[in-house]
Amino acid sequence: MRLRRRLTLLGVAVAAAPLILVGCTADSKNDDRQGGKRAAPPELTVTPGDRAKDVPISAEVGTQVAGGRVTGVRITDDKGKEIKAEPREDGSAWVPSTTLQPKRTYTAEVTATGDSGKTTTRKTTFTTRPKSTKPAVTSTLYFADKRTYGTAMPVTVAFDPPIPKEARADVQRRLFVKTNPPQPGAWSWVDDGSQVYYRAPDFWRPGTTISVRSGLEGLPIGKDLVGDDDRRSTSKIGQQVSLEIDNATKQMSVLRDGKVIRKIPVSLGKPSTPTSSGKMVIMEQHQFTTFDTTGSADPYVVDVEDAQRLTWGGEFIHGAPWSEGDQGSTNVSHGCTNVSAAAADWLMNNTKVGDLVTVKGTEVELQNGNGWTAWNVSWGEFVKGSALPVPSGLGPAPSPPAHPGAVAGGSPAPHPSVTGG
Repeated sequence: MRLRRRLTLLGVAVAAAPLILVGCTADSKNDDRQGGKRAAPPELTVTPGDRAKDVPISAEVGTQVAGGRVTGVRITDDKGKEIKAEPREDGSAWVPSTTLQPKRTYTAEVTATGDSGKTTTRKTTFTTRPKSTKPAVTSTLYFADKRTYGTAMPVTVAFDPPIPKEARADVQRRLFVKTNPPQPGAWSWVDDGSQVYYRAPDFWRPGTTISVRSGLEGLPIGKDLVGDDDRRSTSKIGQQVSLEIDNATKQMSVLRDGKVIRKIPVSLGKPSTPTSSGKMVIMEQHQFTTFDTTGSADPYVVDVEDAQRLTWGGEFIHGAPWSEGDQGSTNVSHGCTNVSAAAADWLMNNTKVGDLVTVKGTEVELQNGNGWTAWNVSWGEFVKGSALPVPSGLGPAPSPPAHPGAVAGGSPAPHPSVTGG
């Protein structure tokens, strides 16, 4: 009998013995025979097992069916309140829409319907563990609610401390992304486990709505840590805008929907502090900020306007009226992309967080993880960073899409350190 897995999203497996539930249904003397034999009701396996204790509050109701499909799941707490849940895309479990509570008892009633129309309904009751005393991993979701982002915007989750390799699959199962219209993607971890990115093979299509859930609260992470919180956000993708910066010409090309709409002279990093070459994403936008490198080999403090962060290391695009005489001809910055005050103001009104910025021809290459570097590698390299299997048919379109980007603001919470030059 072919096994069908039914109803899931992306969650951690619950460490409880499965309960195998074989259907009990009233016999029918009507059309319930197949091949001369009476049709059997479906067989159903459910987790957590009945009377399971010490279940994590991140638990899901796992379902596995032979000879049918799950047609109903109802979860209630010990006060009779129904707990909303959503099915996983692979059909393996139902994920509660909110984290379960510690030291509470829950009942899941699961119904499966066989090919003959017969049904099996069983209940499993389990109790969650007390509130964890283990240290929590601090997670940061860099995808805010009710914003409009650029078409290169990766969904990014950062972790402190970083997630070890052996725990990344469990964490990744609790990270959910839905797109409307559908545009499937994949997650990819940076080598040290400090960040994980989600993107599609091609840039997001303008007008796409992206809903994200980072459901990590109470999730066991390795032996010694737990997840910190359950976060949700929904935002949209705006118009295509991208920036291309060429060190050879000292010019920035601004493109909208793939067409150049403006050229801007730039001054990049001087030889001792070169700008990184690679594909970056605008991470933050500040109308006013202060660059403070006190304690570095080249200390300075300077106030700047219209600054847009590109890397965690402190590379920005910003207004630099002090270098306008060098812009278009000589590199004099500490690694930032200097533009005139007027150009910086114009850029702030025509770009947004999530727009792609490509820099080429400088002395150093962008390091993976120094910023949101999801687009700095090919799709084939990107999916190697997933801790879970990626569908083999998922890949870029045959023809490259138009240049990515968007218009007008929106920024996730700023990174605590601000440097630049």
